[in-house]
Amino acid sequence: MTSETNNDLAKSVNELMGAVGKIGQMQVDIVTSVVKSVASASEPLAKTASDLAGNVANAVTQTLQNVSSSLNARKQE
Repeated sequence: MTSETNNDLAKSVNELMGAVGKIGQMQVDIVTSVVKSVASASEPLAKTASDLAGNVANAVTQTLQNVSSSLNARKQE
């Protein structure tokens, strides 16, 4: 009888440890999936932000060139 109880207890503990291990692996898989999703989503955002910064810099440069050109044209008149 004691042997059966010990076997049942060992079996229950093994099953519990297996379940805990599976839950732990699922959590690791979820975190990995979230990190991959965030990385793949941030890539286009970073490209868009750098494109926007470049466009703003070009617009400012062009504006300054236009102002400079109009000032030079007035000086020559």
